[in-house]
Amino acid sequence: MSVIVIISLCVLLLIAYIFDITSKYTKLPSVILLMALGLVLGVVVPGTGLNLPDLNPILPILGSVGLILIVLEGALELEVSKSKNGLILKSLLMALIPMLIFAFALAWFFSILTLEPYTKCLVNAMPLAVISSAIAIPSVRGLDSKNREFVVYESSFSDILGVMFFNFFVVNKTVNFSAVLNFSWEFLLMILLTFISTILLTILLNRIKHHVKFVPIILLVILIYEVSKIVHLPGLIFVLIFGLFLGNINQLSHIKWLTSINFDKLKKEIHKFQELVVEFAFLIRTSFFILFGFLLKPSELFNGDTILLSMQIFFAILLIRAVILLMLRMPVFPLIFIAPRGLITILLFLSIPAIQFMPIVNNSVIIQVIMLSAFWMMFGLMGYKKPNQETQLHSEANVETPEL
Repeated sequence: MSVIVIISLCVLLLIAYIFDITSKYTKLPSVILLMALGLVLGVVVPGTGLNLPDLNPILPILGSVGLILIVLEGALELEVSKSKNGLILKSLLMALIPMLIFAFALAWFFSILTLEPYTKCLVNAMPLAVISSAIAIPSVRGLDSKNREFVVYESSFSDILGVMFFNFFVVNKTVNFSAVLNFSWEFLLMILLTFISTILLTILLNRIKHHVKFVPIILLVILIYEVSKIVHLPGLIFVLIFGLFLGNINQLSHIKWLTSINFDKLKKEIHKFQELVVEFAFLIRTSFFILFGFLLKPSELFNGDTILLSMQIFFAILLIRAVILLMLRMPVFPLIFIAPRGLITILLFLSIPAIQFMPIVNNSVIIQVIMLSAFWMMFGLMGYKKPNQETQLHSEANVETPEL
């Protein structure tokens, strides 16, 4: 039995690796293939007679760890400089504005249909308002660098802000000045803890002489995130800032109180650390989506009773996104296609307290919206052609040269 399970896991992960390699050429997001693989397994395995334990409790664990590693992986790749300020600001606004408009509008719609309290409706709407970095970041490798950076920033900000607002609405049944003040205090406290933790972890990364040094750092990052989640602090802020700090460490070499750090050595260690994070992120992300597909019931995916509501939610996502992209003067194509729901949606949905759960937002609605957004992104990316370098430079020159 154990031998069969080990062999099966190895084969599945190797197939997932092939999906990851070929997705760049086929333009098929590996996430869709992974969920399809899991769905096929969910149909086939029961017929083999294998008695598997209940795997449902594993899904949130894999999801939480995967979310941390994916945000960290994305942050380590980003370059922070004055020239990026406009891009970062637009990505922050693009993550925040559509999320709030969509969440408040959907909550209003739910409140009309169910006559439930508005705050309760917000708790159930928030999971559907958040872009999944777990799907968005791995899927945009074929985009040009500017759009790719925008998606990484936007989806990471969306995850962070989504978790923050979700926790806020779960904890505060009524939104008043006291609740907002407490929320602001928690945010400032997390920024302070993030700064201290980032410095300490960077020093550890530089000072540890033991041959095992990167796994303890990753474990500490996960530990800090999970502890902050217990006390309702936005731990993903720490993950994002820590990744950005390490990824841009060369820009800090002029700071006097950091002169004791050997930056050349530290950059080599950070590169090794980044490689390990990428490997772990692939392993956890792959396992999560295969397991999600495995636990997915075809009856929930093809539920005709919820498909109309799911499509209405999906079209509302696209409409709001298109309007805000135009307002911010961002390219509608291909960014209109990249607003997938996924891992973070599932995690927040599973985190809804039983007392605040609403039947109108059930498994079928969540799954159908995720699949609609994933297929929409797939078809959009299949039609995207990356501009060559000469065209990009010419375009940038035209933008930067004023008319005479």
